[in-house]
Amino acid sequence: MITFDNTYARLPDSFFTRIDPDPAPSPKLIKLNSRLASEIGLNAEWLASDAGIAMLSGAAVADGSEPLAMAYAGHQFGGWSPQLGDGRAHLLGEIIGPDGLRHDVQLKGSGRTPFSRNGDGKAALGPVLREYIVSEFMSAVGVPTTQALAAVSTGERVQRETGVPGAVLTRVAQSHVRVGTFQYFFAQQDTENLRILTDYVINRHYPSAQETENPPLEMLKMMMERYAKLIAQWMCLGFIHGVMNTDNVQIAGETIDYGPCAFIDNFHPNKVFSSIDQNGRYAWINQPNVGAWNISRFAEALLPIISKDKDTAVNLAESTVEKFSVIFDNALHLGIASKLGIPVNTAFTHSTFKFMADHECDFTLFFTELTRIAEGGRHDGFSSLFVTPDPALEWLSTWRVLHDPTLLEGMKAVNPIYIPRNHRVEEVILSALAGDFTPFEMLMSLLEKPFEARDNADEYENPPTGDQIVHHTFCGT
Repeated sequence: MITFDNTYARLPDSFFTRIDPDPAPSPKLIKLNSRLASEIGLNAEWLASDAGIAMLSGAAVADGSEPLAMAYAGHQFGGWSPQLGDGRAHLLGEIIGPDGLRHDVQLKGSGRTPFSRNGDGKAALGPVLREYIVSEFMSAVGVPTTQALAAVSTGERVQRETGVPGAVLTRVAQSHVRVGTFQYFFAQQDTENLRILTDYVINRHYPSAQETENPPLEMLKMMMERYAKLIAQWMCLGFIHGVMNTDNVQIAGETIDYGPCAFIDNFHPNKVFSSIDQNGRYAWINQPNVGAWNISRFAEALLPIISKDKDTAVNLAESTVEKFSVIFDNALHLGIASKLGIPVNTAFTHSTFKFMADHECDFTLFFTELTRIAEGGRHDGFSSLFVTPDPALEWLSTWRVLHDPTLLEGMKAVNPIYIPRNHRVEEVILSALAGDFTPFEMLMSLLEKPFEARDNADEYENPPTGDQIVHHTFCGT
């Protein structure tokens, strides 16, 4: 069983709509994250039982759960949407783990809510597996993220381009409050609820801000620092989120909503995968600029709470937000320096990115093979990333001057051997749609320990062949 303690459900009714999930007709467990269950104090054996699967699929509401759909707004691709909200998700409630930390438990793909607009409220199997795979990889490499507790098939088919199997993802997060939640009340000029939300988030996620002269401003600073560093971590992995809308910016600084996300193979800074990002707003290189823009929208929503005097509030917010780029730049250059095994060197970082783009190097293998060289290996694998070895050898000669051998362990800790390459994720999804989850289990076993080389797994290191390249990824709604 689960012991819930639902603080969000005790907020005013304007924050959400109470609604039960749609009952899945014939739920079956695809994958249970027993490690995560143990970490947050849940009984994995019970979760895998009929009663547990019923809760994880929406077929039954557990005792103490108070299912609700959260209200929020947001900027989507820069365009304002005054009401979005959980259109296919139900927050079941909150649990307190053995470490004293509070965790949201949410179902995704669990049916229509008043916020569904024209959607069916369901999730297809493919997007559920994608989020399970990528979020668990992100957790394994130390990137703050929501996590997948379980994936369950529902026994029904949902209509997308064709009819496909339905599924539900159980997601665990520090919070499901978003920048768009603040925007929702700000746009309505509902200062009372905006203040209630601000106090709630400070108490739950930024309690140290209470000791400062201006707690809302301090919350803005602290959240901005987490978000800037998070985006730097994405960039260091060659990760493209794909939908950095303000309703997808989680207030606790975790990566959330893995829709058309992807990892770069051959590096190009303007790389885009999302089928709906026609103008490249969320390209790899644009992520920090969009992050700063999103933080500006957060600051804007907080103005009535930061100060009663509008000019004072604007000045305080602007002086805070302008520090975003410095925090991001420092985090990115430190991250890349760790991957290269050198002291921070901004000029070399920039020249390395240009070098990788000019030669269209595979992003992950570039750093994996460099780590092997730092361990004393040959340069053949690294040189093979180039049409001819000469550019590789020339770059390596400069790198060797900068490389500090004492930083080797740091390199090994930040350069994964295995990542959820786009073509591998697609292979997993196609196999699962045909009823075979063996490739899914194999990929998950590698991604649970992505820094450890495994026997007979070389193919999972390799970039896609020409006919395996994934050019576009999709949201799944």
